[in-house]
Amino acid sequence: MKRLSTSFFAVGFFIATLALSTASAQKPEDQALLQVRETVWRAWFAGDIKTVEALVPPETIVLSGGEEKWKHQADILQSAVEFHAQGGKLVRLEFPRTEVQHFGDVAIVWSSYIVETEVAGKRSTSTGRANEIFVWRDGHWLNPGWHTESLRSPQN
Repeated sequence: MKRLSTSFFAVGFFIATLALSTASAQKPEDQALLQVRETVWRAWFAGDIKTVEALVPPETIVLSGGEEKWKHQADILQSAVEFHAQGGKLVRLEFPRTEVQHFGDVAIVWSSYIVETEVAGKRSTSTGRANEIFVWRDGHWLNPGWHTESLRSPQN
């Protein structure tokens, strides 16, 4: 019996080690992907149109909860310009939970988010979920689509 339990322990240890090594093998790829995701968000809030334009291609489609109109790259760029022109600032950006799925050159990033902004001296915080699509093209990740859904109305 002791030998049998030792064998089960060894097999369990081997499987756990294999799972951890597989996860860590994917981690560098996910780190680069998640860095691009964060760069897109931060660039939008900063009004960094050049960066947003480079990472959000013309064929982008964006759906936002509570908005009937679907947006495309030009709309995303314009809304970033407007937010920045109003003196909008990003105070806090967090992604408390994120999961990534890979399908060849496509990755889907599922996240919850917390965004705190300040416009004209008034701060507001919103939380929600985001489903983002990333495509590996020409040696880097692009963000051609996403859907966001606010879970809590902005607070002042």
